[in-house]
Amino acid sequence: MTDDVTWMDATAQAALVKSGAVSPSELVDGAVARIEKLNPELNAVIHPLFDRARAAAAGPLPDGPLRGVPLLLKDLGAELAGTPFCEGSAFAGDYHSTVDQELTKRFLAAGFVVCGKTNTPEFGILPTTEPRRFGPSRNPWNTAHSTGGSSGGSAAAVASGMVPVAHANDGGGSIRIPASCCGLVGLKPTVARVSMAPQYGDLMGGLVAEHVVTRSVRDSAAILDAVAGPVPGDPYWAPPRRGPSFATAASTEPGALRIAVMTASPTGSPVHADCVEATEKTAALCASLGHQVEPAALAVDGDAFTEHFINVWAAGNAWTLLDWESRVGRRAGEEDVEPLTWSLVEIGRSLDSGRYLQSRQELQKITRQIAEYFEGIDVLLTPTLGETPAPLGTFDSPPGEPLAGLFRAAAYVPFTPPFNVTGQPGISLPLHWNAGGLPIGVQFVGRFGDEETLLSLAGQLEQAAPWADRRPPVSA
Repeated sequence: MTDDVTWMDATAQAALVKSGAVSPSELVDGAVARIEKLNPELNAVIHPLFDRARAAAAGPLPDGPLRGVPLLLKDLGAELAGTPFCEGSAFAGDYHSTVDQELTKRFLAAGFVVCGKTNTPEFGILPTTEPRRFGPSRNPWNTAHSTGGSSGGSAAAVASGMVPVAHANDGGGSIRIPASCCGLVGLKPTVARVSMAPQYGDLMGGLVAEHVVTRSVRDSAAILDAVAGPVPGDPYWAPPRRGPSFATAASTEPGALRIAVMTASPTGSPVHADCVEATEKTAALCASLGHQVEPAALAVDGDAFTEHFINVWAAGNAWTLLDWESRVGRRAGEEDVEPLTWSLVEIGRSLDSGRYLQSRQELQKITRQIAEYFEGIDVLLTPTLGETPAPLGTFDSPPGEPLAGLFRAAAYVPFTPPFNVTGQPGISLPLHWNAGGLPIGVQFVGRFGDEETLLSLAGQLEQAAPWADRRPPVSA
């Protein structure tokens, strides 16, 4: 196996396996070697599963579309029976999963070989990956900077060349944020596009979506084809796609689209000049490709949105701790979790059921407002983040102020949470790097259920301004 395979995407690696040019064992051995080389500096993989991976690669793998390709699972959400599972928290102890998540089953059926599990902030709360239990993951573009979160370990692993793809999920931007920070493709699908069975119907009132971070648009599309779809008993599911496959959409010209551009934060927070510039340059690129580009006229009450989102988010964290208490068989105390986590849990516990449902209702009103606006456009273009990738430690809370990091995070990620609330698909694309060599992602948001338009546009942009040859300083 040549070193060239390292930087091939998952689709290309699978084609080599199918042709017999490379074996699954060779791909897995290469991934293990790269993880062992790079992980001491990046701290992306916290639970190596190398023996398991080698045994799977040498065995009768399913004849799926990604047969033999190495994959990492984020240690949040994607359970794999018999392996460590702790979602970034010391409270989990040495808990091992007892079930496979449906998504994990579909990854395995597609032929992926799981090589390990990646780092995440405690319970996925912050937009950086710096849990106290495992320490910070480091950005391969500059190791003094954050990978983003909460899928930061996955993003660092893919960006550095450890593996071509890794699992990720997104409750307020946790696919798109690390994709932006690490120079990757990060698609958050429509809510309920990917099932959360068997453990859950939905998470945090429908805020959370499951997928992956990748280096290519076609990988994101092909993997969505492999994992999308409901199972019996799911409380609801996304509308069916229009065309034959998401992969077909990614390789099809989108036609002339009406694209609205928004660079101002919906919550009124400042937006870094690099993020504005990246968005404006992307808008110009879209116009040069024949799309109709116009300023956005999307007005949202930022204060109301923030209040109600935090209520739902805090209630979700109160539930998360209850869920973990049932797993480990004991009550959690303040000393068992990080101070921010405990403060959010206390806020969640302080909400009565009426206040929680009121916040859900108000967010649904905002969803209808945004959906009405999208009747007049095809796609919304925004910065992915309000700032460049943050230095490590940016979201630390000082003693006695446990919520300070969360408030700081709100200014960092004003553009992603609204579309967890609406359930719409959003994708961060690595179209720009700033003068300091840090990736600056841009976000495209589509109508509810319409990943196909996003993937068609993303594929077109990837051809017009390719990013595949970029390599971070810390890489294979």
